[in-house]
Amino acid sequence: MTSSIKMNRWLIVLGTIIVQMGLGTIYTWSLFNQPLADRFGWDVSSVAITFSITSFALAFATLFAGRLQERWGLQRLIRTAGIVLGLGLILSSQVISLTLLYLLAGFVVGFADGTAYITSLSNLIKWFPERKGLISGISVGAFGTGSLLFKYVNSALIGAVGPAQAFMYWGIIVLVLITAGSFLIREAVVREASPASVKAGAKPTEVRREYTVKEMLRTKEAYMLFGIFFTACMSGLYLIGIVKDIGVKLAGLDVATAANAVAMVAIFNTAGRIILGALSDKVGRMKVIAGALLVTAVAVMTLSLVPLNFGIFFACVAAIAFCFGGNITVFPAIVADYFGLKNQSKNYGIIYQGFGFGALAGSFISALLGGFHITFIVIAVLCAVSLLMALMITPPGSNRRTRTAQKKQMQLNPSSRAS
Repeated sequence: MTSSIKMNRWLIVLGTIIVQMGLGTIYTWSLFNQPLADRFGWDVSSVAITFSITSFALAFATLFAGRLQERWGLQRLIRTAGIVLGLGLILSSQVISLTLLYLLAGFVVGFADGTAYITSLSNLIKWFPERKGLISGISVGAFGTGSLLFKYVNSALIGAVGPAQAFMYWGIIVLVLITAGSFLIREAVVREASPASVKAGAKPTEVRREYTVKEMLRTKEAYMLFGIFFTACMSGLYLIGIVKDIGVKLAGLDVATAANAVAMVAIFNTAGRIILGALSDKVGRMKVIAGALLVTAVAVMTLSLVPLNFGIFFACVAAIAFCFGGNITVFPAIVADYFGLKNQSKNYGIIYQGFGFGALAGSFISALLGGFHITFIVIAVLCAVSLLMALMITPPGSNRRTRTAQKKQMQLNPSSRAS
């Protein structure tokens, strides 16, 4: 690989980081709940539904992003998504009804965000097939960093000009960030491994088949990965939504101290994305997932069964946030490992629906079963089941490829049978 190509690859990394930081700003939505409720006389819980709609629209968009990329090209798609996202926020500054807020700040913003998120992430992984975990960590970590930085930016905007005008400035900043970053991004081209690659010296177990969506859905591994991802997302998203309430109600902290956990979740979430993403390249991705699920299970059981104080509460919250960040970072690389890079956006878009269902499930279980304690126990059980699946799962066809390789080796070297 020439030095110019290497340089271009890192320019693509920079462009993706800029785009992902702009996309990650949507996770500052909680800052707007109370100010909007006060301004319009709406119920806070009704305003908060907006972010649930945003999350579902984000996950829903990933089902269509791959097809849109094929039709429009990556650069044009990300640029268009950035413009739509920015305009959605700018127009939200003029709304006077919850319905319009749900439509613009919820569905439009979420769909545009999800479209750019999965395509820019998948493209960057294709540019660095030898460092999928690290690169995924950098990209998804930038998304988390955007959320962390804009907690301060949007807080300042709301305080200075009010929530409505803050939407306008937020939309302009995001539009500029995403469109500017898109100019540095170039679309990767992935070619399927050919029989010649085997003859050239690649081991049979290293030559990965490029699965289409239909082919992926015929494998049991796709459904196992969906189940594991669903569990990982539910545990993290449920905690993010109620972390301050846990601190007050279960740990006996005052509101101001418990609120610090919100910032800590963002910090450890981002750290987990970068650290566990890089670690997965060295020790194996499913080992990282299994370890994260184990730590999460222990942490949620501690929150449920152990009398909490300041130290225990913050340690558990930090552990869950760190593992959640790592899980959602490593999964794009796992999907690429298992089903190939060529159709990464489409294939990961299917598995990514576990994020949307996970966002719903925690709150639904809590409402159905009655509170934090029982919900944490359910999450711990699901983590245990997913841990077993993570320890058992292998890439589709890997055992067959290994047996075929061994058979060929024995045919080439009959003396090995005696040994």
